[in-house]
Amino acid sequence: MRIAAVTFLGGILIFQQLAELPLTSSSHSVGWLVLLLLVPAMWFFKRFRSLLFLVIGFHWAWLQAVLVLSTPLPPALEKQDLVIVGTIASLPQKTAHKWRFLFDIEQIQHQGHILETGPRHVRLNWYKNAPALSVGDRWQLTVRLKRPHGFMNPAGFDYEGWLFQQRIQATGYIRGSDDNRLLASDVMHYPLQRSRQALASAISTQLNETDFKGIITALAIGEREAISQPQWEVLRKTGTIHLVAISGLHIGLVAGMAFLLVQFLWSRLANATIHWPAPRVAAVAGLLAAAFYAAMAGFTIPTQRALVMVAVVMLMLFLQRQRRFSDTLALALMIVLVMDPFVVMSAGFWLSFGAVAAIIFAMSGRLARRDFWWRWGRVHVVVAIALLLPLLLTFQQLPLLSPVANFVAVPWVSFVVVPLVLLGTSSVLFSPEIGSLLLTLAAQALSLLWPFLELIEMQEHGVWQQHPAPKWTLIPALIGTLLLLAPRGLPGRWLGIIWLMPLFLVTPAPPADGDWWFTLLDVGQGLAAVVQTKNHTLVYDTGPRFSDSFDTGSAVVIPFLNSTGTKRIDILMIGHGDNDHMGGARSVMSQIVVSQVLTSVPERVTWQPAAQRCVSGQKWQWDNVLFEILHPPPLGFDGNDASCVLRVSSVDDIAQRGSSLLLTGDIEAPAERRLLNEQHQQLMTRVVVAPHHGSKSSSSAAFVTATAPQYVLFPAGYLNRYKFPHPEVTQRYQQQGSKMLTSSTEGAITFRFNNQGDVRSVERFRHQNKRYWHSALLR
Repeated sequence: MRIAAVTFLGGILIFQQLAELPLTSSSHSVGWLVLLLLVPAMWFFKRFRSLLFLVIGFHWAWLQAVLVLSTPLPPALEKQDLVIVGTIASLPQKTAHKWRFLFDIEQIQHQGHILETGPRHVRLNWYKNAPALSVGDRWQLTVRLKRPHGFMNPAGFDYEGWLFQQRIQATGYIRGSDDNRLLASDVMHYPLQRSRQALASAISTQLNETDFKGIITALAIGEREAISQPQWEVLRKTGTIHLVAISGLHIGLVAGMAFLLVQFLWSRLANATIHWPAPRVAAVAGLLAAAFYAAMAGFTIPTQRALVMVAVVMLMLFLQRQRRFSDTLALALMIVLVMDPFVVMSAGFWLSFGAVAAIIFAMSGRLARRDFWWRWGRVHVVVAIALLLPLLLTFQQLPLLSPVANFVAVPWVSFVVVPLVLLGTSSVLFSPEIGSLLLTLAAQALSLLWPFLELIEMQEHGVWQQHPAPKWTLIPALIGTLLLLAPRGLPGRWLGIIWLMPLFLVTPAPPADGDWWFTLLDVGQGLAAVVQTKNHTLVYDTGPRFSDSFDTGSAVVIPFLNSTGTKRIDILMIGHGDNDHMGGARSVMSQIVVSQVLTSVPERVTWQPAAQRCVSGQKWQWDNVLFEILHPPPLGFDGNDASCVLRVSSVDDIAQRGSSLLLTGDIEAPAERRLLNEQHQQLMTRVVVAPHHGSKSSSSAAFVTATAPQYVLFPAGYLNRYKFPHPEVTQRYQQQGSKMLTSSTEGAITFRFNNQGDVRSVERFRHQNKRYWHSALLR
């Protein structure tokens, strides 16, 4: 079973590397036929069973992917008014400005015509005048949809991959229309989800003024939207996020408590034990308790995974069979992968199975002290070592004090907080007074733990920030991990530390002296760019801020800088004061050291009083690379036309032959005329970031001719409402012979310049890292 599970997993992982996917209906039908032939072949070709499991894993993932991707939204219908009929399929989540929910579509109409194909599971936002919404309600809605699309940047979150894993086939928003109406509200429709919504409402009512309402709700029904951003930071930096996720730890705890309780009570009934032994009855009770808790969490992917693992264990107990823990884990792994092959895209899958496998490897069959607290502490050290590699690969960071935090937090949350939450949740609908008392006690228990977690979170070097390691370092790191987890009697276990060292010590190589690298990041409808020399880094703009909890400074700029091993920003240049340019600045400055801020709007950078105004004539030199501010002058311009215009060139480019980079912010025609009159000789460039995202108010014919770029970059969002870049602008650059690249279709775009100012290479992140689930723009 162990070899079968590992090879089946291997086949899925190989499939996940595909950049393209055949989606024809005929190939899909043939695929099911091939699968039906492969399964019985394992009994006839036992010598090749491992290879067959590998092929079956690959094939199974392909068939499931086709089911998700075979009904996309036609490109011609993106951002068109559509009338859809369907059902709210998830608990509506309310934020300050909108409602968000999943919607199962039964019918789609466009201009009165019913579409025969299209997405069936979508994610919707309702921004204005939203009525009271309940899961299970059937609605007719006027919406605008778009295909799954997200930012694509080095070390960034793969939003398109997340949507694919959740089987979400389109996203969109609800338009104001008289056609929007509730069609039916049947309490028997989606009864489980309606119960969860009733519980969420009751908990919110009883804990209205409690700081820990969000965490209590997360522990009760798996909804984590109400957890505040500061609380997330504490959990992240202490490595205790898993405590607010209903997954293996809590479901296993509930199953174990039910098992022990029922076994104790049933064993007291002498007549009953004759027919049904106590362990068997307890196993059934444990499984039912785990299933109930998973149901309250909405049977999310983590809870399904945990429930499968509990079910396998309880089945072994029910059958009274002794099996190795590794075989039980392998069986659970196989079942989870058959249920959902794309669970491998989730970090939680690797962390949970990795932690259990490590505990089995390090703790089973070892001669050790029997002291409980010693073994409890050893478990956390083992888990910390085992998860070191997957945490660094996935998040590029490691909470160093996580074993200390979990040593205290896990038993407190598991044996005090969770039982109070479950008892309070079970009674809150029937006896609000008792439910309120129990939930309040749970919140008070969390308030006792929280100062301890905050103390650990405040430690200066509590989190190790790590650049993405070169792939070749992963093999020695795996060997080192296994050595450190090996039995105490094995000689040379300390060598595991040496095997791990390349993972930490091999850093990304910087540009050579005189070279520089420029990356235009993909931040949607906004601008963020990074210029790197051998020893210095400049960040130009930080992209937009979308809400109090999400901006591209944290989501894009900081992860990119971490991926390059950057520890300090020498200059943060905020070229313009609009949100799409400076929205992420505060987040960037709170997470990395910034030596100097240059901006056209120092009065708006209120959190950095030392910010200086960018003025034409400023220049400096880093590592034989020249930086010059060409615009604005001290007086005479404001708004878009006051944007900082930065020229980067090689010091050796004395003749100013255009071997340079030009960052133009949001300047428009008046500022362009000033540059043409006063800086004409410095405008010719190799690469230009188009003024104002490609607006027709910029990139005048004279400016395009004067810059004569080899490449023009448009920092524009996918299907943005301004329709940037404007066709007139793209036509001008096309006539100039420039190659046009847009961030929404290319992802992050990196240019590597040599010391002569020539472009050595161009890297387009979306193209070079494409997987089959990514946007169909490239298909």
